Amino acid sequence: MTTSQRNYKNKDVDMLITVSTLIENAIANKAFLQDKRSTWADPFFDHLKQRIENAIQTYLGVDSAKDLREATIAVLSIQQKAISQLADLKVQITEDFRSNKPRRDEILNQLGFTSYLKEVQKKDQKALINLLYQYKTKLTTSLKTEIITEGTAETLLDDILSFADSLKTADISQETLKSSRKTITATAVKEFNDIYDQVISISKIASKFYKDQPAMKEQFSYSKVGNVLKTKSNADKTPPPAPIA
Repeated sequence: MTTSQRNYKNKDVDMLITVSTLIENAIANKAFLQDKRSTWADPFFDHLKQRIENAIQTYLGVDSAKDLREATIAVLSIQQKAISQLADLKVQITEDFRSNKPRRDEILNQLGFTSYLKEVQKKDQKALINLLYQYKTKLTTSLKTEIITEGTAETLLDDILSFADSLKTADISQETLKSSRKTITATAVKEFNDIYDQVISISKIASKFYKDQPAMKEQFSYSKVGNVLKTKSNADKTPPPAPIA
């Protein structure tokens, strides 16, 4: 329950994962940053990193910001790959069976595209899991052979099969870390706001230091890092896959 005004718009856990990542980026580049700003000398960033860890453990009940961040990245990485390969499969089915539209539509319905595609396009994680499990259940040997015969590579079909279990496992890991969070008090919100404000200040200054280096500058953008940890990019910051048409 909200007990006071947040200075940020996203969820508490998402904010804390994002600022944790920003501080990890600062630590990775601290030689450059500390040369620019003496007040950031060691152990400035390490102390702030520990403060974030403590806030997560104390107020959310999660043991480690690093574990939660890595679990989130793992989910998004699998999600990114699955969406990309599902897009590859859908366009091939659509084109390979274009002369037999009833069969095309039946295959897409059988494999879960019809029921879950719209929500998957909105980056709905649960819809993607449902699509993948329907795909896994309904991709019979005969259907697989039929699709392969029309031109789709067997490796693509097999790769998509593997995503159902791996995404579900990663999702459970992520949700388990999140689910132990405690009731958020006014004291917690104040600590969250203080951490957020401090990290935002650091990020604004660091972004200016990297104004001529766009790729580095993005590492200190709260919104861009937050989007990486959500749905717009994977952990390696490769371009997102095109939506499944």
